[in-house]
Amino acid sequence: MTQADDFGFGTQIRKSPYFDATVRWGAKGFSVYNHMYIPRDFGDPEQNFWNLVNDAILCDVAVERQVEITGPDAARFVQMLTPRDLSKMAVGQCKYILITNAEGGILNDPILLRLAENHFWISLADSDILLWAQGVAIHSGMDVTITEPDVSPLQLQGPKSGEIMRALFGDGIMDLKYYWLRELDLDGIPLIVSRTGWSSELGYELYLRDGSKGDALWERIMASGLEYGLKPGHTSSIRRIEGGMLSYHADADIHTNPFELGFDRLVNLDMEAEFIGKAALKRIKEEGVTRKQVGLILDCDPLQGPNTTFWAINKDGETIGKVTSAVYSPRLEQNIALAMVSAEHVVLGSDVEVVTKSGLTRATMVEFPFYDPKKKIAAA
Repeated sequence: MTQADDFGFGTQIRKSPYFDATVRWGAKGFSVYNHMYIPRDFGDPEQNFWNLVNDAILCDVAVERQVEITGPDAARFVQMLTPRDLSKMAVGQCKYILITNAEGGILNDPILLRLAENHFWISLADSDILLWAQGVAIHSGMDVTITEPDVSPLQLQGPKSGEIMRALFGDGIMDLKYYWLRELDLDGIPLIVSRTGWSSELGYELYLRDGSKGDALWERIMASGLEYGLKPGHTSSIRRIEGGMLSYHADADIHTNPFELGFDRLVNLDMEAEFIGKAALKRIKEEGVTRKQVGLILDCDPLQGPNTTFWAINKDGETIGKVTSAVYSPRLEQNIALAMVSAEHVVLGSDVEVVTKSGLTRATMVEFPFYDPKKKIAAA
């Protein structure tokens, strides 16, 4: 049986409260995300995908670190960080937001949770927003406190996740709406539970508010989920690419702006509130973007795993963009990809060449998401 020490990890990168449990339950490999280890291998990734879409998986995503913002000016300060209009965001609601810099570049694409009138969590993708927010606050003149709380999320995702949640919390949990949260207690374990997740499936995130109880929470959920086919797992590259979900640093980074990604709905340039990047985003919108995100179908043998480098996209001998995320979907029986392409060359249905690690392959530009584009599954 593998022990946590067998991996030879040091202390400079943090371990999640679920680390020992994931090793016990078969984690074979880890990646680093927000300066913390995340299990990325529980065996066959295709089996992990089918476990997710047919039953349910439990994922350690404690790497989604929280930036907690409190104080009399918390709401005004959070609005300054994002171009999304938060004026109608209610207590108990979650929103997908972008955090932009002065040039309109994306620093993070987190979920924002509003726990109280002046109490917010920013649930992070992979980048140092705690330091950014603390830096922004210094000269803001606003009365806010910005910390990283003892909070560690798990994702329970898949079509049977609702039944498992019912077994854990009772019938009352079934009326929790998509992108809303609730404060709950499970056998003395303090939680915030939200109807969110990085899977495009029905799912929940359980935010543990006491790291010392990580092992107990993991085992409690696995025990309740046994009869529903719950398996330990990891966030599925196959499913998230099918659903067109971004992976920060791959599909977007500090040099990517919201309009290149078609995220106009997450930018309100007309609201009175000032936010970082407002002037730059106004200029970008007026001038138009030079690149656009697009989907691709790659016409080659099934990819054996996700791409580990950006693949060049060529048209008529000219490089016109790059593949940012690519994978074989066993459900769609196609190689699917997200790509960033020069705007003048984005023509749906047109063919391009992609320089994969196996050589040149033909690809066709298509609309995405590739599966359930309106997210009816996740919002059901």
